[in-house]
Amino acid sequence: MFHIVLYQPEIPPNTGNIIRLCANTGADLHLIRPLGFDISEKAVRRAGMDYADLANVRAWDSLDECLAALGRPAWFGVSTRGAVRYDRLRYRAGDTFVFGPETRGLPQDVLDRCPPERRVRLPMRAGNRSLNLSNSAAVLVYEAWRQLGFAGGE
Repeated sequence: MFHIVLYQPEIPPNTGNIIRLCANTGADLHLIRPLGFDISEKAVRRAGMDYADLANVRAWDSLDECLAALGRPAWFGVSTRGAVRYDRLRYRAGDTFVFGPETRGLPQDVLDRCPPERRVRLPMRAGNRSLNLSNSAAVLVYEAWRQLGFAGGE
């Protein structure tokens, strides 16, 4: 339905929570190397990422490789520097949401490759730190899924 791309994720429990989100929403998860953790079966289980068998998870060497394999979909760069509030856009099945590493967000060069009208942000109170990565992914995926009438959900 949707694709979540984590660009160089650093914190295993966040990725574990997003795997669980994908398992429950039907989204696919794509991890762009380098990763800040090991994704071997034992490490995945220990980090709480044991929902991986219920979700489609793939690792890629680059964002370009991932987007090419997905057929160059419409993709949204999610950032505190985004120009458009997430709830003001119309989403379609197959859309791709790209999130940056937890400690620094999407690099500017990646964000610059995303059309300005698809640079998405979640509103926050001024002066606060950004939301946790897995919370941000959940907010965005559920809004996109809601717009599609929660297709495939109960």
